[in-house]
Amino acid sequence: MQSFLKKQWFLIALVVLIAAGLAVGRSLDKPHLAQLTELIQPRIVTAFVLFLMSFSLDSRQLQASFRAPKPVLWASLVNLGLVPLMAWGLMPLQQSRDFAVGLMIAASVPCTLAAASVWTRKAAGNDAVSLLVTLLTNGVCFLVTPFWLNMTTVGKTELPMQDMIVQLFVSVVLPSLAGQLLQHVPPAGRFSMRHKTAIGVLAQACILTMVFSAAVKAGTAIESTGPGATASGVFIVWGSVIVLHLAAMVVALFGARRFRFSQADCAAVAFSASQKTLPIGLLLATDPKMFGNPTLGLPFAVFPMLMYHASQLFIDTAVADRWAAKARRDNQEPTEETPL
Repeated sequence: MQSFLKKQWFLIALVVLIAAGLAVGRSLDKPHLAQLTELIQPRIVTAFVLFLMSFSLDSRQLQASFRAPKPVLWASLVNLGLVPLMAWGLMPLQQSRDFAVGLMIAASVPCTLAAASVWTRKAAGNDAVSLLVTLLTNGVCFLVTPFWLNMTTVGKTELPMQDMIVQLFVSVVLPSLAGQLLQHVPPAGRFSMRHKTAIGVLAQACILTMVFSAAVKAGTAIESTGPGATASGVFIVWGSVIVLHLAAMVVALFGARRFRFSQADCAAVAFSASQKTLPIGLLLATDPKMFGNPTLGLPFAVFPMLMYHASQLFIDTAVADRWAAKARRDNQEPTEETPL
């Protein structure tokens, strides 16, 4: 039980805080809701989280991946090209505008900053590839993500693309760059490596505050307008995010083998091509200057991102365990590490 809680504490906390937030939101009056909204600013929290995650990434392993960039380029193309394209095709199936837009938000954000490398390492993969995919997709997301959202949500939202680009650049690219620059300062770099787990836990705790805040707003919307989603709508959107994740992993792996990448590179491509980062998705779905704008009326747009993240935790753990077992049978010893 202790081992289970250590590995799954974030997912457990996610479920508890969503339920608690919905309950609090349904009972909270407007003055207290305003105070909570002012206390938890998605842009500031996201910038801090991405700074911490970038600071804890050891990018000194990247030289080999720069010399052989094909796996990185293929995984990035699937992550920021194929996944949004598939999600666009699934939008008409969604039973609410919130879920349709939320599905595109989940599909359009970049690769997660820590988990892709952790699962790649666990599966005896080349974590230098997954790390570089992480840096590349996060570095260009301020352009690519607004492009996809502008292309696919026309008629569903009215959000200026230029504002989204600026907000993402300030909240995503700049703190990520600052974290990596600080990581290259020797004393700071040694500190980040010694306390990598603690930094990851702090970052995840900050993400949970954003999840709770989003759930509170959704609870308030339920209280004022009634339930915004049916059971069938939830089933469809959750099935959609699972299909997106699995399809991205299968296509990425198939392409990697066709391109004759090494087994280690194949594992890295599969995870980094299919995983999506939670902090940026929360920012887009909840920040008042993004899709969290009250005039857009999309309080439930955050839930597909939460569903995608929870699903990839379960799916990729099972896949990584299977590949790790195969690696052990082949007399390889992958590094075991608790996902951050």
